[in-house]
Amino acid sequence: MSPPPQLPPEALLMQLVMGKWVSMAISVAAKLRIADKLAAGPKSVEQLAGETQTHAPSLYRLLRALAGVGVFAVNETGQFRQTAMSEFLRTGVPGSIRGIADYCGAPWSWEPWGRAMDAVRTGDTSFNEFYGEPLFDYLAKHPDESAVFNEGMTGFSSVTAGAVAEAYDFNAFGTVADIGGGHGMLLTTIMKKHPSPKGIVFDSPHVVAGAPPTIESAGLASRCTTAGGDFFQGVPQADLYMMRHILHDWNDERSTLILENCRMAAKPGAKLAVVELVIPPGNEPSMGKILDLEMLVIASGKERTEAEYASLFAGAGWKFTRIVPTKSPVSILEGVLA
Repeated sequence: MSPPPQLPPEALLMQLVMGKWVSMAISVAAKLRIADKLAAGPKSVEQLAGETQTHAPSLYRLLRALAGVGVFAVNETGQFRQTAMSEFLRTGVPGSIRGIADYCGAPWSWEPWGRAMDAVRTGDTSFNEFYGEPLFDYLAKHPDESAVFNEGMTGFSSVTAGAVAEAYDFNAFGTVADIGGGHGMLLTTIMKKHPSPKGIVFDSPHVVAGAPPTIESAGLASRCTTAGGDFFQGVPQADLYMMRHILHDWNDERSTLILENCRMAAKPGAKLAVVELVIPPGNEPSMGKILDLEMLVIASGKERTEAEYASLFAGAGWKFTRIVPTKSPVSILEGVLA
């Protein structure tokens, strides 16, 4: 059997250019919980429109477009059904990215991209210019938007948490503090696999308030606690400081302050386990190279190379020791007290 013909470069480029249309269509379907509503079996667009309070002909156009790229499918009777991809738009299934899709299409996430040119020209964060304040200040004042953000971050965690738990020996530590740990998805996944350490989910008070249900449902209430605070002011004492997709939210100065606060609170012999995408050299494809643009536009941060992380660690009093790859796009960057 011969391989499928390679598309010409202009067609491949056109697919990339049209990516925003597909992304927003997926996000709308996620917000409408279409995948949840198809979990029990196929439904007509009229049924789905009734359940979602949408305009049936327009909903049909949305679902037809998504079926054309493999997200949902339409059967011979005109009903829409689930596909292997759309299963991951369901709420609560392992590896679900519904929260990520919801986040990516939220107005406060989408609209600053209209000012990406300004960010490239000036280096200023588009979100800050559009909303008049940094992302995390904005989210602290808008609980509905914060809930979307936190669910999206939990979605990111659910995609990578198992791989992180498998790749590193967390049993070697008495207490693991997940700095910026959100609702505790990553830490509880790790603790279920590694029975020895106690855990602390540390985040802003309004964020970490959502962690106890995750901890309790994992059966870890006796081993895992929560703490609210500001990692620019201080962090709890621990043997291992883990942070997933935290340093990439901040510039070098702010990231250094987070790492310095970990060093000052650290128990003797403590280590760092920084979970991030690491930018590879040259033209090698990398999710991190694309996510780096999200950091430029939204969060004032950046993705970094191995050398940049080593320099960041050293500037905060930590010695970079190694990169531990995982069976996911993220890696664990380990550091020890210098």
